[in-house]
Amino acid sequence: MALLSFENLQHSYKQLGEQFYSMQAPTPVTAPMLIRLNRELAEQLNLDPAALASEEGLKLLAGNAIPDNIEPIATVYAGHQFGGWNPQLGDGRAILLGEVLAQDGRRYDIQLKGAGRTPYSRMGDGRSPIGPVIREYLVSEAMAAFGVPTTRALAAVATGEPVMREGLLPGGILTRVAQSHLRVGTMQYFSARGDLESVKALADYVIERHYAEQIEQSREEPYTALLTSIVAAQAQLIAQWMSLGFIHGVMNTDNMLLCGETVDYGPCAFMDSYNPMKVFSSIDTQGRYAFANQAEIGRWNLSWLAQALLPLMAEAEGADEQSALKKAEAILENYSNIFMGHYQHLLAEKLGFAEASEEVNPLSLKLLQLMAEEGADFSLTFRTLADHLAPPGERQFLNDIHTLPDTFANWIEAWQALLGGKNIAPQEARRLMNSKNPAYIPRNHQVETAIQGAMQGDYSHFNRMADVFARPYEYSETNHEFTLPPTPEEEVQRTFCGT
Repeated sequence: MALLSFENLQHSYKQLGEQFYSMQAPTPVTAPMLIRLNRELAEQLNLDPAALASEEGLKLLAGNAIPDNIEPIATVYAGHQFGGWNPQLGDGRAILLGEVLAQDGRRYDIQLKGAGRTPYSRMGDGRSPIGPVIREYLVSEAMAAFGVPTTRALAAVATGEPVMREGLLPGGILTRVAQSHLRVGTMQYFSARGDLESVKALADYVIERHYAEQIEQSREEPYTALLTSIVAAQAQLIAQWMSLGFIHGVMNTDNMLLCGETVDYGPCAFMDSYNPMKVFSSIDTQGRYAFANQAEIGRWNLSWLAQALLPLMAEAEGADEQSALKKAEAILENYSNIFMGHYQHLLAEKLGFAEASEEVNPLSLKLLQLMAEEGADFSLTFRTLADHLAPPGERQFLNDIHTLPDTFANWIEAWQALLGGKNIAPQEARRLMNSKNPAYIPRNHQVETAIQGAMQGDYSHFNRMADVFARPYEYSETNHEFTLPPTPEEEVQRTFCGT
């Protein structure tokens, strides 16, 4: 029986050629159970939530029954992992069901993550423990609510089967949604093989699917314009991460999507105490992907994309690769300007200023320095500052939830003076700050509580967190506990990828 909500599923990526994928059906599981369905997202994707929540829908989300119109595949790619080159990676535990056309007119991938072995599993089981499913659902949906470009979680399913990691753990499957799952590493795979025809086919596909409007308006040739567009998207994305205190944790080139969305919420975390060199990933022993390194790592990753596109840039302009190289270098040099400009703008808004300026930027930098010196809580610092602009009766965070150290007093005085000097009313600044500084972030200790509950078959904490993070800027005393940083006993120091 074909699932009605998927009757119009499309497969445009397959049309590029068999070298881009392998046909791969999901491996059925014994006792699937739907943990949570993202009904709002389903509707945005023109999918029927009732059909997805039905028995037939569960079979599809678990990979147990694939309608005839669905042609599942696993895609191939390569990548630099922690700086080391791996010539072939691919979807080792993810299976792409196809694409839907959503209400916004865009095309979105529907992918099952944790659905069994593929030709790219590299001796792995292709499965996922329930923990990474819970983590990715919560964090990716919180990121979407923050307005950060991200893959989304359509559904979380318990498989009813154990997977072996450090011991036997309950298994899960995440239905992931993305504008596409094409990566820098996808380009690298074909570039490293000297398959220029496939690089061109992929670049043309990315232009048509993601950047057609920008490139049509650009005066640059298409592949130079493509590199320019992707560089800008990634610079702005990473600035958004850092404005929220987010550490991705595994910024390999195969985890950088060409569409500019955040992907792979394995060893990730939002910082509690601010530390620019904070690392969460259990395997990042050298601190390569520390918080403060993320912008430069983004540029490094993009240099490999530029290398893959160089022959196309040269051919399109009728020039040699040396000329194309100079253009690529100029685009990459501008990456830092785009990142810093966007980052400074976001920090300015977090402090109640509509835009960055020569007066605001040093103030933002000084605050970050104070926060690092004091180990101040990243999210609560900004939210508490907003309360300094509120009448005593309207304060939600100051004193009751968080108090800033005395060492902040001079900075607060200078900040309030600058607001006044720019004729920004306190209530206006506070309104902007509370719209840019979330009251709730998926704190690691709360995510861990949800994971531990899920491992015992209790999804109540997970569901409550998912509800809270749907509106992360709206504080309510009912959800007071989710604003609080961890106690020393609760603090999570390391996170794991789940493979």
